[in-house]
Amino acid sequence: MIRSQSPMGQDRARPEEFSGELKGHRLLMTSVRTGNTEIFLIDPYDGSATNLTRNPASHQRYPSWSPDGSRIAFTSDRDGAYNLYVMDADGGNVCQLTHDAAPHVVYFPSWSGDGKRIVFGLAGCEPALMCEIDVNGGPYRILGEGRDPHISAGGELLAFTRHLGAGYAVFLMETASGSIKQVTSHENPMGAVTPTFSPDGKTVAYSDAVDGCLELFTVSAESGEIRQLTNLRQFATCAAWSPDGKWITFRLTDEDFWNHPDRMKIAYAERRADKRPVWLMGADGSAPHPLEALRYQCGIDGSRAVWDPLGGER
Repeated sequence: MIRSQSPMGQDRARPEEFSGELKGHRLLMTSVRTGNTEIFLIDPYDGSATNLTRNPASHQRYPSWSPDGSRIAFTSDRDGAYNLYVMDADGGNVCQLTHDAAPHVVYFPSWSGDGKRIVFGLAGCEPALMCEIDVNGGPYRILGEGRDPHISAGGELLAFTRHLGAGYAVFLMETASGSIKQVTSHENPMGAVTPTFSPDGKTVAYSDAVDGCLELFTVSAESGEIRQLTNLRQFATCAAWSPDGKWITFRLTDEDFWNHPDRMKIAYAERRADKRPVWLMGADGSAPHPLEALRYQCGIDGSRAVWDPLGGER
């Protein structure tokens, strides 16, 4: 594994430099603007927002577009535990796919490239598991032990994490053979690694610990070359690539509250408007800055701000 030199510092871009960016793109993100956590469709160009889930008695998390943009997978606790659901892109025709009971928690769904399967993580069990399910329902299948799974667009690779002696590292699994290789050697004690494939499946973005903070990195799936993208000295997590591979959204917060039960309880109770905004940067790490349309009232959960796969083609 080859590691490139870390950046010495990183200037944050001025908001006025990005007026009118991302025209034609749309994002899915969780928001607490209605009191509970709902999934909103956001136009980052004009700031318009539409509540897609509209279920005030529950909380919704981890939205994920189907490859053709027609459906959305997400998780919800509306039946008492966080299970997997799918809905049309306009929020209609909601269908529940998993029916696990607490303390099991379904999280981080991602779609296979043919749109026929959804891979997801299952926490609240020991060990944590990676699973897949047909989008039309039926029992789910266990793929193996691991956390934060994300399937490549071609469906041939699965990125995930495992805890080693001192923390979490990133692994890749060949879905056809089940063969596994470790692609990062540094062990991140804080978690929130959340690996995610670039649209071409050649690169994985992930978070790693640097001097007590979390920064974003990429690793080549083929060569193992590692690049550090951010040096913001906070907690950068939950990267998501634009469909053209030019941009990356991510979440930025001032503490790893998910590792401290008391602090986590306070963070969720406060629902502080600026606690975990969405940031944007070039895919090479250039010009990181808050995305103004998602700077306030984002959910405190670890959802990614995921991009409409059709971009401006609608």
